[in-house]
Amino acid sequence: MVPLSILDLVRVTEDTDARAALDNARDLAWHAERWGYRRFWLAEHHNIPSIASAATSLVICHVAAGTSTIRVGAGGIMLPNHSPLVIAEQFGTLELLFPGRIDLGLGRAPGTDQATLHLLRRSPAAAEHFPQDVLDLQALLAPPQPGQAIVATPGAGTRVPLWILGSSHFGAVLAAELGLPYAFASHFAPQQLMTALELYRTRFKPSEQLDRPYVMIGVNAIAADTDDAARRLWTTQQMSFTNLVRGRTRELSRPPIDDIEDYWTPEEKAQVSQMLARSIVGSADTVRRGIRALVEETAADELIIVSDVYDHGARLRSLELIAAANRP
Repeated sequence: MVPLSILDLVRVTEDTDARAALDNARDLAWHAERWGYRRFWLAEHHNIPSIASAATSLVICHVAAGTSTIRVGAGGIMLPNHSPLVIAEQFGTLELLFPGRIDLGLGRAPGTDQATLHLLRRSPAAAEHFPQDVLDLQALLAPPQPGQAIVATPGAGTRVPLWILGSSHFGAVLAAELGLPYAFASHFAPQQLMTALELYRTRFKPSEQLDRPYVMIGVNAIAADTDDAARRLWTTQQMSFTNLVRGRTRELSRPPIDDIEDYWTPEEKAQVSQMLARSIVGSADTVRRGIRALVEETAADELIIVSDVYDHGARLRSLELIAAANRP
């Protein structure tokens, strides 16, 4: 049985506002804790009206306050958008509030468009400093050294676990070099999954945080009572990715439809299908087989599930079925 975690997009839908999305995330985490999920992660996105987790550290606090044991973290913080000192202070504070429960996944993409990046007061070139920013953040979360001029307070000495996130070889090589766990974003960019895992595992150098490679793989998974019912729920995510391909990023999440073929063109279908190639959709039995096949193929240490279902009740049911399908 591979450990399962959840990446929640905190979706704003045509029927819910941002406040409802935040409360739904907290409610989902409460249930996930009882179903045995290991982590509940949230991601930094800006200027996307359908995603309400832009202030990621605040959303983590909201979710962690509504749970008691599940690890809560960032999947991830887009570090080029921020000063490492500010992130050390934020996550050091979270670690003091929720000891032993906070994860900090780090990505180098901006998580937004160039105009928004300008308003974040960060240069597009900031991504070039990502490796050094990770080292600076790591040092700020470690115990302060004699004569250290800048100390994150809170933050210093908390040793919040860092993860490197990626969808290419760059993140795999960096995670291996620093001896950090690696999470691959195959739920939307699966093309380099297998080669990135090989690079990470062969180049891994043990560190104080981690003595052997540890891989978590992102996978879209939607479960329902039947395969047909699950495939219908999946059309919400398929429409969201179609809108992304069309450049319509301001669309809210849409309710499922009977036939996705009526929504996309053949060209859009091909592009979206490639992005969503790592998806497991169906009944509990179908999901069970899909999880086992994926773990056998990748030797993943953990899977992080994106179950992008429109209705909150149906999403709860989906993730409950997925947890049950993963049990021996």
